[in-house]
Parts: sequence; C-alpha cells; structure tokens
Amino acid sequence: MASRGWSHISVVEPGRLAFLSGQVAVTPDHEDVPNDIAGQAKLATASLAAALHDLEATAQDIVMLRVYVVNATSEAFGQAVTPLRELLGDAMPSITTIGVQALYKPEIKVEIEMLVRLS
Repeated sequence: MASRGWSHISVVEPGRLAFLSGQVAVTPDHEDVPNDIAGQAKLATASLAAALHDLEATAQDIVMLRVYVVNATSEAFGQAVTPLRELLGDAMPSITTIGVQALYKPEIKVEIEMLVRLS
C-alpha cells in the first residue's frame, strides 16, 4: 500500500493521542449536505484539517484514518479518499476503508475517523 500513499503499520512514540470521532459532511452554516460521495468527503476532510490546526498538529502526526462509506464500491472508496490524499501530502498513516449499510442520517454517505499523535 505504500505505493498508493498509505501504510499498513503506524508506529507511535509513547505520549498523548487525540482520537477524532467520525467527521461527516457538515458546514458551520448548516448548508445542505452534498449528494455525492466526493463532495461529502471533501467537507469531512476539511473538518479534519481544521481539527489538526486546532491541535497544532500536521498531516505527519496522523497515525490512523478510518473511512466509512455507505454502499461502498472500489469507485466510491476512491472518491472518498481523494480529498484525504490532498490533506496528507507525503504523510502515510494507516488507513482502513469500511463499507457500511448506513450512517446516522440517510443523506450521510461518508464518515471519517482520525487518530493523531500530539507533541
């Protein structure tokens, strides 16, 4: 998976960790949720980027990501991880993609969890 920009193994030095619960396609002004997976993944990734900023962390500090996609296919997973590639740059955290039947609301198609190492 390293050739694809992901790792199956993440080693973390002892210390503090931040566990970010699943981020979904929401905006501060509560606009409508995009209907497509790519649009939802972009908003969820923006929330993760904001959380990294608040934690004074970078993409290099991300240890693990879990990406949940409703009615998943290989194409759907590809759409869901594309914004993450932009966030990560050359960082290579462990990632798990999980197909699910549903998430907490019918219109939500993508949810992303993140584990971050803190300095």
